[in-house]
Amino acid sequence: MGRDRALSHLPPLSLYVHMPWCVRKCPYCDFNSHAAPGDEQGGVPEAAYIAALLQDLDQDLADFPDAQAGERELVSIFIGGGTPSLISPAGYAALFDGLRARLNFADDIEITLEANPGTVEQGLFQGYREVGINRLSIGVQTFQTAQLKALGRIHSGDEAQRAAQSAREAGFSNFNLDLMHGLPGQTLEQALDDLRQAIALEPTHLSWYQLTLEPNTVFFREQPVLPDEDVLADIQDAGQALLAAEGYVQYEVSAYARHNQRCRHNLNYWQFGDYLGIGAGAHGKLTQVTATGLDVLRTSKTRVPKDYLAATRFRVAETLIAAEALPFEFMLNTLRLIEGVSTTLWSERTGLSAQVLAETVTALQRKGLLQNDTRTLVATALGQRYLNRVIEAFLPE
Repeated sequence: MGRDRALSHLPPLSLYVHMPWCVRKCPYCDFNSHAAPGDEQGGVPEAAYIAALLQDLDQDLADFPDAQAGERELVSIFIGGGTPSLISPAGYAALFDGLRARLNFADDIEITLEANPGTVEQGLFQGYREVGINRLSIGVQTFQTAQLKALGRIHSGDEAQRAAQSAREAGFSNFNLDLMHGLPGQTLEQALDDLRQAIALEPTHLSWYQLTLEPNTVFFREQPVLPDEDVLADIQDAGQALLAAEGYVQYEVSAYARHNQRCRHNLNYWQFGDYLGIGAGAHGKLTQVTATGLDVLRTSKTRVPKDYLAATRFRVAETLIAAEALPFEFMLNTLRLIEGVSTTLWSERTGLSAQVLAETVTALQRKGLLQNDTRTLVATALGQRYLNRVIEAFLPE
């Protein structure tokens, strides 16, 4: 198969960059984040880490030539953590210089940086904008003082508001606010007040999702008292109604956008696109064209920052997704989308016939969990309510 034809069979390509350090670990967080080294330890090793990121990318590009990762157009970059705004604009300038030398940036590439609203970061937004970052995701979580304290956050509600205002003043016309609900001691009115304060800041995007107690977190070991199921249902219903009334269209389980400013990077995940993952603990997904169809691979990198910095080989796992596991892997992503995906996307992204899905899809349609639509794979309202069960129906026997 020729180069151009091979590239045409591959999904869009994104890049995820993981910055693993935080000022301190939050008790609900199960992400790969670690307390940043203090000044007496030399602080965050910014230059060394960026050099390691580029070496990590070089290894992926060398090891996966069949995925044509160095030749494909890169549609988005997402810099997550941890707290990526602990890295300076100069650090990101060096990183982007290295990335552009290795990857083919789309003309309209979306580059998102996660940022926390601590006052130490406010003056950096202009610098981030100048080096090419064009979208921010600000981790507000809540504006309520009691809930911020319960969540272990280091910012205040006022600082969260100032962060959003500073983002706009720095030229970010596209930014997300990250909010949680169902917090310890939270009432319906407090949850709606969080949404009203967020909406007043006029973000183009809101990520609004329920706090869950994840294993390997402080909250899982020392569980706080959370609102009961009736309050959680009332919050969900009233919050969705408020967001819709204010022009925020829900397009995914926890994602709402104004003016169709959907997060392109996350959409690529949810549409089973490809992504390179670099950084401590980063995960990636790559599709390779073979003589018999498509191979879908998942990769993961050395997790602990000090080990990552000392590594000569960064990838610790590389797994070919078995054909029988692809339905679950595909639905785990795509059924999160409120509008679902076209049935043809399944074959385009996996190389397998739609007939593979037919029996399970028909059974779920009969139960009223998937819509009776031959052109689209989409959950009904009932299916969205029991989405985990719907997705689990695609697990291999």
